[in-house]
Amino acid sequence: MHCFSFDIETIPDVEFGRRMWNLDGVADEDVATAMLFKQLQKSGREFLPLHQHRVVAISVALRTGDSFRVWSLGDEDSDEAELVRRFFDGIDRYTPDLVSWNGGGFDLPVLHYRALRHGIQAPRYWENGESDRDFKWNNYLSRFHARHTDLMDVLAAYQPRASASLDQIAVMLGFPGKLGMSGAKVWDKFLEGGIQEIRDYCETDVLNTWLVYLRYELMRGNLDESGLAREFELVRSTLTSLDQPHLNEFLEAWAD
Repeated sequence: MHCFSFDIETIPDVEFGRRMWNLDGVADEDVATAMLFKQLQKSGREFLPLHQHRVVAISVALRTGDSFRVWSLGDEDSDEAELVRRFFDGIDRYTPDLVSWNGGGFDLPVLHYRALRHGIQAPRYWENGESDRDFKWNNYLSRFHARHTDLMDVLAAYQPRASASLDQIAVMLGFPGKLGMSGAKVWDKFLEGGIQEIRDYCETDVLNTWLVYLRYELMRGNLDESGLAREFELVRSTLTSLDQPHLNEFLEAWAD
């Protein structure tokens, strides 16, 4: 069984904004400001429609066999097409169970639009049983199938008013939470050239998601207390062995 949690970080798709609103010659920062202002006027908030997002980081935490890994796809210089292609190539290669926080409401739809934008094929991901009957009743696309568990959605019993943030649920369970960074700061950090900091932040979000998932599996009876302790220790030992500043900070903030 291969299982990985995933998370993406995005910025305004200024190329789209420039073409959509005839802003040729306008600087990226000003195009983004215009996009955000238009959305504020329209909806009362600056959060852009999902098709107007551009992916700048994708991080995953993979649990397979006796091992656990956490990393960001590509490198600091990878373009969006490479990041999105690597994500779907991983699904084609491993057919993993996916775990996310609000992945059904944000991450996956954004990845759909960006794959469409870049002409990226992902036959395993889009399989619905026509070529593989095992996918008819359990695929990535159906809200109620188990190949993708959106923890935010499931824990809220699919009721939007019951939804909670990953940060607050992680902290409630004794996990580190956001550690001073958030998705709202990604655009400013990107403008500063801080893509590595964005990738590091994305990895800590993936770790929070994975740890919440382990507690969810305990609640479901798929792990007992000793099994949960072993999984926690595997994560701790992996992060310790990687010895990276953002992962060390995560470990220090992990109270449970």
